This record gives sequence, structure tokens and C-alpha cells, in this order.
Amino acid sequence: MKKKGIAAKKPVRRAASAATAAKRKKPASYASPSSGIWAMRLYVAGQSPRSSAAIANLRRICDEYLPGRYEVEVIDLLRNPELAKTDQIIAIPTLVKKLPVPVRHIIGDLSETARVLVNLELKPS
Repeated sequence: MKKKGIAAKKPVRRAASAATAAKRKKPASYASPSSGIWAMRLYVAGQSPRSSAAIANLRRICDEYLPGRYEVEVIDLLRNPELAKTDQIIAIPTLVKKLPVPVRHIIGDLSETARVLVNLELKPS
């Protein structure tokens, strides 16, 4: 029975030890890059040579390093220029990796495979 005027004590939460924190399962959004689906958007401008090269290079990289584990949405900014605001696009072509987190932006035609792999935090097998 509670007495009037006396507040009930709240349980004290202690900080988890490093061992306890390590045992907890990470949320799905923090899945390791080697598991799960990779969601990316490629912003291009029509059928320009750089846009076509970026599409081909991204397809090649994904097929080699992420077979069957990626989704790419190609957005043509000549048709939908308002979509550039969504991901704060300032140059094209630009690749935006949405998942797994963290979000990454890569500007260019993606021809330098090693640079793309580093920026995507994707390690060659």
C-alpha cells in the first residue's frame, strides 16, 4: 500500500557492461554488409555517355560482389528533376547507398572499382 505524499521509487537502470552489450542482437538496419539486401539509387541524366557508363559499371560491380543481394533504382533527373532534392544530389551521375547503413554518396561513372568498393564498405571476396 502506498502512502500519500511519498513517491514510488523508479527502478534504477544501470549501464550495460561491454560483455552484456556485445551479447545483444543488433537491429536489422545494422546488418553486416555481407548479409541482407543492399538498396541503392543511381541518379543519371538521360542517356549521356557518363550515365550509361555508370549504369554498366554499377551492374558489373553488383553482379560480381553482391550477386542476388541488391536492388538498384535508376532515377533520370532529366525526367524528374525534383527528385534530386530527396538525396541532396549536386552532381550526376551519383550513386546513393541506402542500405545497409550508413548512407553513402559516390559521384562519378563508377569506373574505379577499388574506390567504389571502399566507399560502399564492400570488401572483395
